[in-house]
Amino acid sequence: MTDPRRSWWGWGDEASALDPGDVDALAASVQARLGVELPAPVTPPDHRALTLSDPRLRPPAALAGLFDDSVRERALHAHGRSFRDVARNLRMEIAHPPDLVALPHHEGDIAAILEWASAQGAAVIPFGGGSSVVGGVEPDVGDAYSGAVSLDLGRLDRVLEVDTESLAARIQAGALGPHIEAQLRPHGLTLRHQPQSFEFSTLGGWLATRSAGHFATLHTRVDDGVESMRVLTPSGMVETRRLPASGAGPDPNRLFLGSEGVLGVIVDAWVRVHRVPVHRAAAVRAFDDFGSGLDAVRALAQSGLNPANCRLLDPLEALLTDAGDGSSALLLLAFESADHAVDTALQRALELVRDHGGAAAPTERDAAGRWRAGFVRAPYMRDALIRLGMIIETFESATTWERLSALLEAVRTRAVDALSSLPARGIVTCRITHAYPDGAAPYWTVIAFGDPSAQVQEWAVVKNAVSDVIAGAGATITHHHAVGRDHRAWYERERPGLFAAALGAAKQVLDPAGILNPGVLLAGS
Repeated sequence: MTDPRRSWWGWGDEASALDPGDVDALAASVQARLGVELPAPVTPPDHRALTLSDPRLRPPAALAGLFDDSVRERALHAHGRSFRDVARNLRMEIAHPPDLVALPHHEGDIAAILEWASAQGAAVIPFGGGSSVVGGVEPDVGDAYSGAVSLDLGRLDRVLEVDTESLAARIQAGALGPHIEAQLRPHGLTLRHQPQSFEFSTLGGWLATRSAGHFATLHTRVDDGVESMRVLTPSGMVETRRLPASGAGPDPNRLFLGSEGVLGVIVDAWVRVHRVPVHRAAAVRAFDDFGSGLDAVRALAQSGLNPANCRLLDPLEALLTDAGDGSSALLLLAFESADHAVDTALQRALELVRDHGGAAAPTERDAAGRWRAGFVRAPYMRDALIRLGMIIETFESATTWERLSALLEAVRTRAVDALSSLPARGIVTCRITHAYPDGAAPYWTVIAFGDPSAQVQEWAVVKNAVSDVIAGAGATITHHHAVGRDHRAWYERERPGLFAAALGAAKQVLDPAGILNPGVLLAGS
């Protein structure tokens, strides 16, 4: 059973949601900036007021203790936590609740559940923390299945082994970010993978969606930290060999990284860990324009200095996150190490930044801390904005440096045009979240107010328009949010046709009954 403090309808813990006074203050700020009059905030419904369809499945007596069919658990597992998910929850629109929520204690339970579901023709949706923002955990499986089971891995939450000599740990897939860190800390170690969803997402979810986290350069993605994986499929267990590297054919880990639960259930993995950093150095630099900041980030990414933090905020993003006053773009720069001082690396980085126009920021004092606090609170603020009838959506991608400026301009223009067509009044902000020698990952936020009664429909107009531009520009539809159901149409444009056929063939071998997360990644899956 999930933590009773978790919100069934929105992000995170109920106690951490904005209180009424904070919601009123947020509404006043938005009204002043956009020149609109917002309605009173929607009151989040109590789960006891929900009416869900009756469960179509009944587990066998031998497994009955592993299942929950309560309204709260079914509602909590019916959606992820995207804008569309939260907006529908607030309206008590839950069209596809899971018939049952399965809560296995160990891999033997998972195997038994998969065997039973295959025999029943029931879909199984692996569920970690439920923080998907792309429709990755919604049991919208169509009529070809006898029902749908949400397979919640939350009880598999332990660090099973720690290899301090090799700096690696074997961790169960259902372990949430804070639980992982708490279990590694006594060993002086850290996974150092901290996506925005850190508190409410799991190792298995990170692996299944190829999450990107704390490091803005070098070790940006969870992919880079995987030694081996154990994945339970309806056809049996796949266990890869624990190795630092191998040239022996295609990497089997890569088949399951990013597979989003359609090929198997990740049970646990050996992942590389780090000694806790003790040396840190940081600075904030301001740029007159975002383009100069981009040039500085490119120079840093190609320098070999590998800063841990190298995030560029446009002026409006800096203002809205309280990192700056909106007069300039800001670069948040930081280095860290468990072994050696990093002041020299920071000084060299600042020389490169200065070469591209970066200067000391007038708001530098604790700007990074304010941005970090806003970053963690952003999903709760988003939920409050949704309650106020607003549209708020994020887009993230990656492309090469030579294409980046054109992509940034195209996305901003198309987002503004889409809002104008509704009509809706809004703003578009941008930041660079991760940087590579050959490209970067931009992240946009669209905040707008149109017709509250058509909130989801207007969101879809913006979502489709911007996604079309990203795909048309030759960029990826997602750098780290994953494909899910929401991005599948654009993923199909990005993915080579023969690769799709090969992936489908792999699914047929591993999941011959096609029960795992139908509709994600593969059409007709």
